[in-house]
Order: sequence, then structure tokens, then C-alpha cells
Amino acid sequence: MASSLAIISLLGLPAKKLFEKLRLPGLLGILILGVVIGPYGLNILQPDLMAVSADLRIIALIIILLRAGLGIKKEDLKKVGITSIKMSCIPGLVEGLFIAFASIKLLGFSFAQGGMLGFILAAVSPAVVVPFMIKLMDHNIGMKKGIPTLILTGASVDDVFAITIFSAFLGFYSGSKVSIGRQLLNIPISIVLGITAGIAVGFLLIQLFKKHHIRDTKKVLLILGISILLKELEGVLQSKVQIASLLGVMTIGFIIVEKLPEAGERLSEKFSKIWVIAEIFLFVLVGAQVDIHVALEAGSVGIIIILIGLIGRSIGVLISLMGTDYSWKEKLFCVIAYTPKATVQAAMGAVPLACGVESGDIMLAVAVLSILITAPLGAIGIDFSSKKLLEE
Repeated sequence: MASSLAIISLLGLPAKKLFEKLRLPGLLGILILGVVIGPYGLNILQPDLMAVSADLRIIALIIILLRAGLGIKKEDLKKVGITSIKMSCIPGLVEGLFIAFASIKLLGFSFAQGGMLGFILAAVSPAVVVPFMIKLMDHNIGMKKGIPTLILTGASVDDVFAITIFSAFLGFYSGSKVSIGRQLLNIPISIVLGITAGIAVGFLLIQLFKKHHIRDTKKVLLILGISILLKELEGVLQSKVQIASLLGVMTIGFIIVEKLPEAGERLSEKFSKIWVIAEIFLFVLVGAQVDIHVALEAGSVGIIIILIGLIGRSIGVLISLMGTDYSWKEKLFCVIAYTPKATVQAAMGAVPLACGVESGDIMLAVAVLSILITAPLGAIGIDFSSKKLLEE
């Protein structure tokens, strides 16, 4: 595994730099590198690294979410409060239903099968979106109306919503007694539990930092370790109660920077430095999950279904932004920022196939294809449109 880590480190930085020189997002270069050197490409990465790939991706995602939380201000949250709640569920719901009905017509799926595919694809990727939003926050772009904060908070809950609805449709298909009302009720409960856990952890850490002199490097290790355990707690309790742990991770950072502003700023800088290497590993390993051969099996019908879903998502974003003071340019940016797929699709795409769902192989192919299409186009779209559509 050591040699694979060395290869990722040595190739990741040049790949990022090359794409930045081409005036393309560096993230895109790292993602493509992962596809090329992964098990479905040149197969350079060792199997033992791929075996722990999911854990490494989660750790990297936690790092960037902590950095995001440390960059959010209370006044920005007040600006986007109700709108962020709408953005966390309406776009995903509309997209999921659009895909469900499209797959019934185009693939001959049942409603349960269509729902599974719809809500696998309906999740936006925090891994792709969050780094760009932090970059905008750092450069004070779009912050007058809190747009990066809106996208950050909405995207972190969007996944919870999509996975919950997917689980309900999987239950319908398998014949188990699933209450859709109860499943929907689980979503606000998981959000409240996630935020509550983040607040509790945040205040405990603040008390610890006030009572004991701890170097910032050690604080980073403490915060990161506890955040990883919070994510693990979500997995342990999943069968009983759902916790939006990633939202809780962001809340930890937010509480620390609100109560200890100077320490919060220093910690933010530390996490930014860690992100330099974490970003490379996250997107190389996300790219390595993409099997181009499987994606090609989805064919033109798969592309049509993905595009129909994106139309539905765009309509959902515009519905969510109704009544706000955003200009048409800012609304267009929000539509573009909500397109990338990657993490959930890579993690959940194979679940129906593993559960013996009929046409599970087609669902996997469409999920992989959605990553290939939306992750690079979304990354490019966010990078370029932010300069044209948002105000500094």
C-alpha cells in the first residue's frame, strides 16, 4: 500500500498543476488521474489500498467539512436559513421523481426500481461542491448574499435526504413493510440529531481548550479524531436511528469559530494545509471507483435519463429560490453548483445489484455514468460560472 500512496502523492500534484495551467479546475485533473491509475484503468493502485478506499475518502471529506464549518459565520447562516432547508430537499426530490418516471418509460422499470435509481442519482456530491464553496468564501465571492454558505449547508443535507428515500424504495422492492411517512420523518430527526451532536462536541472541545493549553496541531488531531468517531457512530446506530453526522461535523467547526474566533481562524489555516494532501487522495480514490466499461453499458438511454434528472434538479433549485432576492445570474450559479455527482453514486450504485434487485447492473452503470458526466462538467461549470455570475 505504501507504494500506491507514494504514486498518488507524486502524480496528484502535477496532475492538479497541469489542469490549473490549462485554466481548468485542478480537482478535475486529480479525478481523471484516479480513473487512469485505478483498478479499471492501468490498475497501478494496490488492492489493499482500494480495500480501505472508502474510509480514506470519508476522512478526507471530514477534513474539508471541518474546514467549511470553521469558515461559516452566524450572519451568513441567518441569510440563508429557510432557503437552505428548501435546497436540502426540494431539488433532490424533484430530480429523483423525474428519473423514476423516466426509467419506467425508457427502461421498463417498476416504480420501486425507478425510485431506487432516482434517489441514487439525486444526491449532489459534497466532495466536489464543498472545496469550491470554501474557495469562494476565502475570496469573498458571492458572500454578500451568502450563496457559498447556502450551497454548503444544502449539499450536506441533500445526501441524507436522497439516501433515506432510496432506502424506502429498496424496502418497497424487497417486500418489507416500510412506512414512507416514517422514513420522511427520519430526515428532520437525523438533521436535528446531527446538529445537536455537533453542538455538544463543539462545546466540550471549547471547555477542554479553555482549561488546558493545547497546541493547535494537537487540537486538530483531537477535532479530527472525534469527528471521525461521530461519523462511525452514524453507522453503528443506522439500524435504529439516523444521524446526519456530516452536518454535525460542520457544526463542530462552526461552534468553535463562533466561541473561540482567534483559535478558530488558526485551526482553519491548519485544516487548509491538511486539505492539500487530503484533496489529492479523496479525488484520486473517487476516480478509481469509476469503471468506464460499466458506464458505457448504460449507453445513450443512460445519458438521457441523467439529463432528465438534471432538468428536474434545476427546476427544484429554482423552486427553492423563489421569493429570494437572488438575481437570475445567482440563481443560475446555484443550478450549476448543484449538478456534480460522485461520492454517493460511487458508494450506493452497486447496492441494488448486491441486494439482488432485478436490473441492478443497469442501475450501477447509470450511476457510474452520472459520475463521469456530472463531476467534471460540474467542476468546470462551478469554477467558470462563479467568476461570471457572482459578485465579489
